[in-house]
Amino acid sequence: MEDKELNIIEHLDELRKRLIITVAAFIVFFIVGFMYVEEIYQWFVKDLEVKLIVLGPSDIVWVYLMIASVIAIAATIPILAIQIWMFVKPALKPLEIKVSLSYVPALFILFIVGLCFGYFVIFPMVMDFLINLGGEMFVTNFTADKYFRFVLNMTLPFGVLFELPVVVMFLTSLGIINPFVLSKLRKYAYFVLIIIAVIITPPDFISDFLVTLPLLMLYEISINLSKIVYKRKLKREQKWEEENSDSTEIV
Repeated sequence: MEDKELNIIEHLDELRKRLIITVAAFIVFFIVGFMYVEEIYQWFVKDLEVKLIVLGPSDIVWVYLMIASVIAIAATIPILAIQIWMFVKPALKPLEIKVSLSYVPALFILFIVGLCFGYFVIFPMVMDFLINLGGEMFVTNFTADKYFRFVLNMTLPFGVLFELPVVVMFLTSLGIINPFVLSKLRKYAYFVLIIIAVIITPPDFISDFLVTLPLLMLYEISINLSKIVYKRKLKREQKWEEENSDSTEIV
C-alpha cells in the first residue's frame, strides 16, 4: 500500500514539474510577444481601410494582452507536447517512444496551418459578409478590442481543430483509441463539427459549407491516419512478441 502511495506521489511530482516548465515557457513567450506587439499589430491592420479606435485606456492594455497571448500559445504548443511526451515516456515501449516523438513538430505545424486557414480564408469571407450586410445603413468603425476579439474567434478554433489528425495518431499509437471507435463515433463527431461551423460562420449556407467541409475532411483524414498507425502498431507488437518468444526459447 505504501509503495502504491509513493508511486502516485512520484507521478504527481512529475506532473507538477511538467506543468511548471510549460507555464514558465508560456510566461517567457508572453513577455517576448508583448515586446513585439506593436509590429504584430501593424501587420494585422495594414490592409484595413479604417483606423481602429479605442474607447478607453483599458482597451489598449487588452489588445496587448490578446496579441501577446496568441503568440505565447502558439510558441508554447511544442513545449507542451514535449512535456506530455516526457510524462508518458516511462510507460512507452522503445518503438513507441521514437514514433510518438515525431508528432511533436507536427502539432506546431498544424496549429500554424489552422491559424493561417482561419485568418486568410475564413476571416476575410466572414468580414466581407458582415460589412456588406450593413451596406449603407451604418458608418463602419471598429474598436481595436472588438476587432481583435473577432480575429481570434475566426482563427484560434481552427488552430486547435487542425491538430485533430496528430492527436488521433498519438492516441492511437498509445492504444487509447483505434479507428474502429472513431468510425462508430463518426455521426456524433459530424454533428459536433457542423455545430461548430455554424456557430463561427455567418448565417448563410455557403459560408457554413465552406467551413464544414474542411472540418469533416479533417475527421476522415484522422480516421485513415489512425488506421495506418493502428496497423503499424499491431505489426510492431507482433514482431516484439516473436522476438521475445524466440529469446525465451533460447534461454
